[in-house]
Amino acid sequence: MARTTSPRAPETIDPTQFHSVTGEHIPVPDPHGLVHLQFRRFAGCPICNLHLQSFVARHAELSAAGIREVVFFHSPATELAHHTADLPFATVADPDKTVYRQFGVESGRRALLDPRSWPAIIRGTVLTLRGRFRAPALTQTGGRLGLPADFLIGPDGVVLAAKYGAHADDQWSVDDLLARAAVQR
Repeated sequence: MARTTSPRAPETIDPTQFHSVTGEHIPVPDPHGLVHLQFRRFAGCPICNLHLQSFVARHAELSAAGIREVVFFHSPATELAHHTADLPFATVADPDKTVYRQFGVESGRRALLDPRSWPAIIRGTVLTLRGRFRAPALTQTGGRLGLPADFLIGPDGVVLAAKYGAHADDQWSVDDLLARAAVQR
């Protein structure tokens, strides 16, 4: 398969360990399988909550495909832990956006101004107001204009595929990710 990364994405990831908000050490790359790095917006983001619930619902299927989920937020760990405690995969706080910059993940007004993101904004906000999701803090350390990004990392550290969102609801679905992983096998 031809490499499908953006010129902004690193070609390979040097071995590193990230620390989840629960204290777990997360090796990337993972010599035992694929790693899907998701860069979300902020803790409590209604769009992110909707998106992550689709990954929660199919977590067993992702694990069976040999994919480990690691989700980054540009929120402090103390705030993020309250929003992600029930997720079956690792979440990493990056309030200074250090890792976001390493991967070329951006912010911009188009995150929320693009009409394609509006349906998810409305659905996520309604579910938040109904108590399904915990409401976000009024002010966000990294702002509210983050754009999503996805990276599929091979066991050897090669970035196999990357997607940089054009708006706040532009990211890989579970099916997109599974299709990319299947091509790598």
